[in-house]
Amino acid sequence: QVHAVESGGGFVEPGGSLTLSCVSSGFTFSNYWMNWVRQAPGKDFEWVSAVNTGGAGTHYADFVKGRFTISRDNTKNTLYLQMKNLAPEDTAVYYCVKGDYYSSSWNHNLATRGQGTQVTVSV
Repeated sequence: QVHAVESGGGFVEPGGSLTLSCVSSGFTFSNYWMNWVRQAPGKDFEWVSAVNTGGAGTHYADFVKGRFTISRDNTKNTLYLQMKNLAPEDTAVYYCVKGDYYSSSWNHNLATRGQGTQVTVSV
């Protein structure tokens, strides 16, 4: 059974930074692309970033390019998201979601997400 535990969220002022972590279990972590997905209050899930199995290939939504960095440590089954220059519109619950062997496709894996970690950006 796939299990994910996200952590690292919190309250920050605009321009601040946070680093999120997600420890996954129940599958061979190193064999799958991984994603960060977020959900703001009253809104749909929104894809943020993806990383391929080895970690060298990364992809970002336009609204986070240059501000967020995704990475993974396959020895620790852990996914990371470094977030800089945070803005109020980044306020959301952030989830890690398993992809597939060969792609970041995540919608069909949404049920494997953990409880999420809340990020709140406000003055």
